[in-house]
Amino acid sequence: MALQPAHEGKEAKKDPQSCAGSSMQLFTWEDIGLCTDQGHPQQKQWLVIDWKVYDIGQFYQRHPGGAQIISYYAGQDATDAFTAFHANNALVRKYISSLLIGELAQDQTSMEPSKNVSKLLVEDFRELRATIERMGLLNPKSLFFVLIFLQILLLEAAGWIALWYFGTSLLPFLISAVLLTTSLTQAGYLQHDLGHLSVFRNPKWNQVVHMFVIGQLIVSTDSGSSNWSKLTHNQHHAKPNCICKDPDLNMHPTLFTLGKVPSVELGMKKKKFMPYNHQHKYFFVTEYLYFPKGHSPKYECFSGLCRHRISDCLVFLCLHRVLESIWFIWLLFMSHVPMNIDYDKNLDWFSTQLQATCNVDQSLFNDWFSGHHNFQIEHHLFPTMPPCNYWKVGPLVKSLCAKHSIEYHCMPLLTAFADVVQ
Repeated sequence: MALQPAHEGKEAKKDPQSCAGSSMQLFTWEDIGLCTDQGHPQQKQWLVIDWKVYDIGQFYQRHPGGAQIISYYAGQDATDAFTAFHANNALVRKYISSLLIGELAQDQTSMEPSKNVSKLLVEDFRELRATIERMGLLNPKSLFFVLIFLQILLLEAAGWIALWYFGTSLLPFLISAVLLTTSLTQAGYLQHDLGHLSVFRNPKWNQVVHMFVIGQLIVSTDSGSSNWSKLTHNQHHAKPNCICKDPDLNMHPTLFTLGKVPSVELGMKKKKFMPYNHQHKYFFVTEYLYFPKGHSPKYECFSGLCRHRISDCLVFLCLHRVLESIWFIWLLFMSHVPMNIDYDKNLDWFSTQLQATCNVDQSLFNDWFSGHHNFQIEHHLFPTMPPCNYWKVGPLVKSLCAKHSIEYHCMPLLTAFADVVQ
């Protein structure tokens, strides 16, 4: 049966406050834009998922994934983001059925009209995802994560045994710091995968183990750290390198400014009271100041090994933090900072991720050193995918990029580090 003309949508444009009228109305993108006001989100906030129009104005604050991440797609097509973040889409659709107010009219495109959006690209990417699902590449890999966990425990034990057996002389002191830093960093990769629901099929198991890893294997004992890391990190994935939407760009503008657009804006405002044009010089100092919240009980154990010598404890903690900061910050920056940074242009999911992320060459060392985050493109396109499968998906993504003349950025590890400074 053919869809009726979008006459209900025309009425909506005349009276925006009554837009959410009877169910299953037909709307145009103009209607959706008119009924979306991010300045007053509780009044009007619509988005589209698979041609269906949802009013999230009264729901976004109760969104389990956070209020901001769903609001980022107000007035936009959120189909691919919805699919990427939710492991069980069918179940989630039942929960949001009460928010359904209508659907796009037949004469509308599946995405908001834009010269930057290719309908063919969107269709090809969705077919690619369907192919990956059929191949089982989104399914958890238990053995891989068991080996990662055992590696963390082994490194942790080796670090403490080195101190206990050899004492706190210089060489065992340094060896222990390196071993524990490596253990902590690898635990950070594990908590990242848990936060993306990549380890267990049941989301609750991912959440429970995520809290354990955050509180025991990593330094933070803050009860809110697990939720904080998931919510802010998912915001980054939703709109990477988008000014005002990606929390990873939230640095003090007088100290750091990332991307050409913010730099030009600050220049026009004549904010020259801090030398942000020399940020590449003092970055090497300030990166060492990264300290996660809280501390783990394992450092109380170190105090006992040092026989409560406070000087040894402080030196060890500082060295440990410096090494961790160097590792963490460079890996955080290398896949995003050299890429395009701009305001949200409402691109399709594939284009949004490709313009904001780049890969680092594959090798056994690079895979281990980065926790497989050298495949940042594949990780951003499929955030719930186990990291051990990224290399299998890479050729398929490259093929899609070649078909649509989109550059697939991949570089050597040292080049990626150099690009951060540049």
